[in-house]
Amino acid sequence: MRRREIMGAAAAGLAGAMMTGQAAEAGGRDGVRLDRLRLVNLSHVNDPATTNVYPGDPPFELETIATIENDGYYLQFVREGEHTGTHWGAPGHFNAGEPLADDLDLEDLFLPAVKIDVRAKCARDADYEVTIADIQAWERRHGRIPAESMVIIWTGWDAKWGTDAYPNFDADGVLHQPGFALDTVQWLVGTGRLGRRGGTGTDTFSPDVGTDTTYAVSLLVYQRHRISLEILANLAALPPTGAYVLCGGHINKAGAGSTALIYGILPPT
Repeated sequence: MRRREIMGAAAAGLAGAMMTGQAAEAGGRDGVRLDRLRLVNLSHVNDPATTNVYPGDPPFELETIATIENDGYYLQFVREGEHTGTHWGAPGHFNAGEPLADDLDLEDLFLPAVKIDVRAKCARDADYEVTIADIQAWERRHGRIPAESMVIIWTGWDAKWGTDAYPNFDADGVLHQPGFALDTVQWLVGTGRLGRRGGTGTDTFSPDVGTDTTYAVSLLVYQRHRISLEILANLAALPPTGAYVLCGGHINKAGAGSTALIYGILPPT
């Protein structure tokens, strides 16, 4: 798809997704004005001094290779894994034969989003697994999760970013972070809430609990055209419902995903 087509499709998708759905009033108003939408940044700044790197991933480095004083311009050389810092992952990250970054459609990176606040439970139990009951309690208050949504859990780990409390290793080097229970994701998939192109989001390293070295949740999430948003930031600014997420980042050839500036797109208040 050519750049002009991509940009046109993105604009059309954004406008259509944020329409009110009500009949046009006399005078020509037929939807939400794009200039009244609000954006929030859901990404951490990539800084080698503060970026927590998942165990086994390559180190993150920024090297200044040109300066204005010496070269007339300023430029850094970036060394990092595709999943360093805030990022999205493509299905082929965990499942052979599933779509990689350059196989995805633009619509796969622009999704309705819901945020489920589980901070209190995660503060009591760093290995907490978000349950079906947690999701159903949220739905009783906010309504059914729309089909093919990005279901984001707010664990409170975004506040720990850049510290040793983020990976939360124990004395044996085991990582302790909350995540989704496997049966919860099975339910989200089976009921269509994730669908073909929805996904899970979290402020931790992964939708899996940190102690699960089998990545059972990731293996399920990363199928079809579903993606995962990981190491999200600033989740306090994202409402429980009514927002969309738009995932930026490089589309690397055969990429497992991309480090990303992820936007929360909020309707007017």
